[in-house]
Amino acid sequence: MASAAPGADREWVEIPVSLPVVGQTAAFQVGELALLLCNAEGTAYVLHDECPHVRTSMAGGLIRGVILECPLHGGLIDVRDGAPKGMPIRRSGTCYAVRSNGAALEVKIPLVSGHA
Repeated sequence: MASAAPGADREWVEIPVSLPVVGQTAAFQVGELALLLCNAEGTAYVLHDECPHVRTSMAGGLIRGVILECPLHGGLIDVRDGAPKGMPIRRSGTCYAVRSNGAALEVKIPLVSGHA
């Protein structure tokens, strides 16, 4: 039996918010998926908007370099790959690929009902 091509279960979706200023974040949703657009040193990154420590929103957290600080307990996570960088975060966060498409930014997410 043939398997699906890599990435066949994912789709590119336009990010409905503007890239925030350097060091800031902007929360948005695609269907039921809560996401966080991060501007780290002028580069856009998208994370699942949920702290791996207590599952609260990371919106409002500050970014220093490429490290996002959770606004609740101060845990640190690398926006490039979701790696934990400071306690109390011990598990990796989920990151999504981002690309430019003309003037818009797009994020590659799991297929969402109604978008396919």
